[in-house]
Amino acid sequence: MSKNKAKEEGQTVLKSTGAELLLNSLVKEGVEVIFGYPGGTVLSIYDALLHSPIRHILPRHEQAAVHAADAYARVSGKVGVCLGTSGPGATNLVTGIATAYMDSIPMVVLTGQVQTTLLGTDSFQEVDISGITLPITKHSYIVKDARQIPRIVKEAFYIARTGRPGPVLIDLPKDIQAAVVEPETDELSLTSYKFFSKGNAGQIEEATRALAECERPVLYAGGGVISSGAGEILNKIVEKGNLPIVTTLMGMGSLPTTHPNLLGMVGMHGTVSANYAVNDCDLLIAVGVRFDDRVTSGLGHKFATKAKIIHIDIDPAEIGKVVKTHIPIVGDARSVLEDLSKKLVPPKIDAWWKQIHEWQKEQKSRQESSENLQELTPQNIIRVLGEKADPQAIVTTDVGQHQMWAAQYYPVLRPRQFITSGGLGTMGFGLPAAIGAQVAQPDAQVFLITGDGSFQMCIQELATTVQCQLPIKIILLNNGVLGMVRQLQKLFYEERYNQIQLRDNPDFVKVAEAYHIRGIRVTRLDEVASAIDEALAYNGPVLLDFTISEDELVFPMVPSGNEITDMIGR
Repeated sequence: MSKNKAKEEGQTVLKSTGAELLLNSLVKEGVEVIFGYPGGTVLSIYDALLHSPIRHILPRHEQAAVHAADAYARVSGKVGVCLGTSGPGATNLVTGIATAYMDSIPMVVLTGQVQTTLLGTDSFQEVDISGITLPITKHSYIVKDARQIPRIVKEAFYIARTGRPGPVLIDLPKDIQAAVVEPETDELSLTSYKFFSKGNAGQIEEATRALAECERPVLYAGGGVISSGAGEILNKIVEKGNLPIVTTLMGMGSLPTTHPNLLGMVGMHGTVSANYAVNDCDLLIAVGVRFDDRVTSGLGHKFATKAKIIHIDIDPAEIGKVVKTHIPIVGDARSVLEDLSKKLVPPKIDAWWKQIHEWQKEQKSRQESSENLQELTPQNIIRVLGEKADPQAIVTTDVGQHQMWAAQYYPVLRPRQFITSGGLGTMGFGLPAAIGAQVAQPDAQVFLITGDGSFQMCIQELATTVQCQLPIKIILLNNGVLGMVRQLQKLFYEERYNQIQLRDNPDFVKVAEAYHIRGIRVTRLDEVASAIDEALAYNGPVLLDFTISEDELVFPMVPSGNEITDMIGR
């Protein structure tokens, strides 16, 4: 609190600066960590932070701040918070805001802004950040009165974490932060903001009847299962009904990958059994999914055409957007599944399981015939990592081939364990995400699985890792190319390779050592286990540079625009 006091009607009224009100409001919301980068228009906030219990993490680029806040939210289940200055500081946050928006991650983004008297004058480092981010935020505020800060912060957090979660932006002009005021009430004022937690009882009843009568059901779980905390009740439904289940990339962890009913990931790089089962099912129960084109190949009208589709989602805009929905249920995934579980009658599906087991045999045969178990391949590296890592370890990834190999081969056993950019597919996400994950769970093992292309997009965050003493272990799958782009050029552009060679890559072990990080180079399969053991025994960050072939491809693969059963490779 400021020492400024005013006499009003004979009573002493304690006043605060806007920056103090902001930080006090964040503390009331349970905020313990902010990821931010200072600048001229947010210095009042940074000055107030000197007397705040909130921990501040300083990255080396604003994009890393927002990715770290995103991953902090994914791992902890709390609202992530990041802070940037005006102009380029704010615009550097845009990619991370879009990443969080696409994956429905709760986040409050704080940006500095020029003083209110200069708004609209194109003054130094002025940008309309709320206008720029309008399509990629749930809501945004431009604070024009410092007295309203407590209410605005309370509303922002409520909007970010309720309904379909997502990022909310608060733009704070410089003079508003410095203003000394008596705060107004923080009472919520959101008459137009509504969402439905409870599903319609009649539609849930209809869904339970459809499940009892079907012969070939498939549960299809997405990121909404994770964000709603529905993993436990989903597991109960799967086991009570003996139902086969598939997941999206964002839904990984809904059920352990070791669970016998889990057929794997569905879609472009999904498993044979998952894709065939979805194509042939007569009832598809979709929970917390968007029917993304990476699953449907952009062919909503040809997706699961033999099935009656039940779509459970808290966002009514997603119902029927991509595929025709026969039983729409708008509501929170956990709440709806709990109601459905109470009335569930297990269907008789022995014949269906017999067919699925045949597809699983085919899947295993394809995999065994194509895998090279004697060479240093990404599949072998990730398999060994999964064996060596703590079962509760957190894995973050960047985007590309390594992301898909991680999704296919790493054993994900619980929700909030596998952290990746699904909807936007953001290269450079992985290292900042590992930082946010480690800050959220300081005692957990945290691994980053990345490629040499993605890694170099935020490589400067190695400094943040060291400064914050975070023992992150980096698994760098180094093939010297932009691997996924090369794969697409190989398969669909007759091997006309262009602008995918990263011939002038640095020596990543020396780069790591320059940042005071332990670096280990691995070039042979028989070195993998001992290298991972060495990394795990080391009390600090480690970079493991694995040299792999550029010819290694991610299979199976559904070419874009093909039905999900049209898989190439294994």
